[in-house]
Amino acid sequence: MDIEQVLQMNHGMGDNSYANNSTIQCLKVADLGCSSGPNALEAVSNVINIVDSITRNLNLKPPVFQFFLNDLFRNDFNTIFKLLPQFLETLEENKGANFGPCFINATSGTFYKRLFPDNSLHLVHSSFSLHWLSQAPKELVNKENIYLTSTSPPAMQKAYLEQFQQDFKQFLRLRSQELVSKGRMVLNLFGRDQIRDRRTCWRLYGITLDEMVLENLIEEKKLESFNLPMYGPTTEEVKEVIEEEGSFTLQRLESVIVDYDEGLGVNEDNKVDINMRAEVFTKLQRAGLEPLFKAQFGEHVMDELFLRFKNKIVQSVEAKILLEFPTLIISLVKNA
Repeated sequence: MDIEQVLQMNHGMGDNSYANNSTIQCLKVADLGCSSGPNALEAVSNVINIVDSITRNLNLKPPVFQFFLNDLFRNDFNTIFKLLPQFLETLEENKGANFGPCFINATSGTFYKRLFPDNSLHLVHSSFSLHWLSQAPKELVNKENIYLTSTSPPAMQKAYLEQFQQDFKQFLRLRSQELVSKGRMVLNLFGRDQIRDRRTCWRLYGITLDEMVLENLIEEKKLESFNLPMYGPTTEEVKEVIEEEGSFTLQRLESVIVDYDEGLGVNEDNKVDINMRAEVFTKLQRAGLEPLFKAQFGEHVMDELFLRFKNKIVQSVEAKILLEFPTLIISLVKNA
């Protein structure tokens, strides 16, 4: 008997096929826009815990895990690698000796291009990354703000929307090639509520930069040529692109409105901590946005920029001006 000619799995998708009767030996997951630091491994922990709980309840052997952590080429992957020995050791201690191996790899590059082979992933996750566009809309002179507000001219709103539609459609198309049939995506990103004013922290950055221009701390032409490469879509805009692209079935789409005040932990009982909490929030913002601002306006104004931003946060909280960040939660299944 020629084993190479005979040994194979049952083909197709029928009742006796391997596809419909096998468990996944290796679960391959990609986290797109993972950033760096301990939170880069949070999605890994969540997936492992969920799958481990399910397999234990069903008395199944857990799969081998393979995680691909993705971000842009300049991301600090070294920091993630330094965390892995302790992370894997803790994982083994918590899950026991019978828990399957877990492999964690880095995959650098923009998620607006191909990252993985065809039909190679079971799950794609992305948290607070997809609101970043591949580029800011071109040829926009924005003297009012660095981002969209309720008073932005229609041409600017149209340009941002079209850039988002183009990028999100590309993202869906590429991931549909990389996911297996009925593979899943779970995404969350900054969005917006169409019927509410866009009272976000981006507006405070615009006000701060305007003031710095008036005080000759920043060149006016640099501010006029700067637009954040970011777009917070509405649920309707997201749904329209998903349906038009056609590769995925939408399982869940909702918007959750969170106040910055809640994020800062500010309430009637701890007003004395407003400055401290605003400083913590500003450090969080600076960690992610400073490279972008530094490239446009120069390193010499960064301390002043974020100090003023922090003061704007405090003033907004004290004046009871709510600052919001609507968050979109999206669950998708790749069509068979």
